Amino acid sequence: MNFLSGTVFSAWDAMALPWSTVLSPTHVRGPAPIVDVGVRPHFLVQDMAPSSLQSTLQACSDMTSGHAPLKRTTFAIGHRGACLQFPEHTKESYLAAIRMGAGRVECDVTFTKDHVLVCRHSQNDLHTTTNILLTPLAAKCTKAFTPYDQATATAASAECRTTDITLAEFKSLRGKMDGFNPMALTPEEYVAGTPSWRTDLYAGPTSGTLMTHAESIALFAAHGVQMTPELKEPVVAMPFNGFTRHAFADKIVQEYLDAHVSPTQVFPQAFAVDDIEYWLTNHPAFGSNAVFLDDADTIADLPTAAELIEYKARGIAIVAPPIWALLATNEHGKMVPSVYARHAKAAGLRIVAWSLDRAGVLSITKGGWYYQTVQSAIEREGDMLEALHVLAKDVGIESIFADWVATPVFYANCLGIV
Repeated sequence: MNFLSGTVFSAWDAMALPWSTVLSPTHVRGPAPIVDVGVRPHFLVQDMAPSSLQSTLQACSDMTSGHAPLKRTTFAIGHRGACLQFPEHTKESYLAAIRMGAGRVECDVTFTKDHVLVCRHSQNDLHTTTNILLTPLAAKCTKAFTPYDQATATAASAECRTTDITLAEFKSLRGKMDGFNPMALTPEEYVAGTPSWRTDLYAGPTSGTLMTHAESIALFAAHGVQMTPELKEPVVAMPFNGFTRHAFADKIVQEYLDAHVSPTQVFPQAFAVDDIEYWLTNHPAFGSNAVFLDDADTIADLPTAAELIEYKARGIAIVAPPIWALLATNEHGKMVPSVYARHAKAAGLRIVAWSLDRAGVLSITKGGWYYQTVQSAIEREGDMLEALHVLAKDVGIESIFADWVATPVFYANCLGIV
């Protein structure tokens, strides 16, 4: 198949393959899944500074553009689906990530007023990720829309939580691209805040299908991809109407058990070490794959070598820091593994990184927060591939979250790490 001839966004119905069980992406039953990475990876290759890596990727680009099929890979994790262009945590976003070859897809898990688990990045982001402010359900939001105050230069605001509404009400909403206009005077202006480097082309009134956690499991199982649910920190006081944090953690696991999904195909994750240890103690088959997310904001926040060794001793197998935590620059200004990366590997920890294609236009932002430790080495869009190469070959990450998984899928296929 010439994957340049198609698009990532077509043939949804053809993707509904009859997988009878959840299997490894490289050992699926039935026809091999179609992987279509589109043109973005090739654009990034062309934009690289001349190097041996560019030559390798260019040769691969020329070959795959002709006839060689690409393989799905667990090296690439669909971060909220394919949220660079599709509304996050929607069916359409998930299907786009799967079509591009993601071997694992994420559902951030929170819950509604009636304790149903749903896929949202935050319990209180409905005002920026859905159309709730444009519906009658706006009246149920924790904080009503407040317009921009010109006199005090106070930004427009609102807060709408999944716990403000029932499952039925949640399912009546449509997902939109995450963003808001801080200078909005009306709800319509507020929700029209998509960053310029994204798009609203795939966020219309007939798309943006919101998903429950159970629905995401069924969708991912149908396509034979691994699953990574994240227990999102509740913003409501727990217990919430009798729903405890442990019950929340239990319910996430139970929905995989109910769907007869093998624990080997599930990588539950959390920012709170207590959640990881709870799974290790009470659901060890799932806890053994649990991913401890690192919320460090600066180098000073990162764990020490001793702390990383302690993680391993406590049973944590996988850590997931942001990209910047794993990279540094050497005396020649080149990207290299960071001290943290070396310590994590020395401690015997497996590493997952987050997140590619979440830093806007690199030639303008220099990668922003996501590349804060190597901004001096970021000059062009193609430098994303240079960073990815250091992460894969020198740091030794096993997977990476990406808002547009086509890039790591293409890279992994070209470098033979699928």
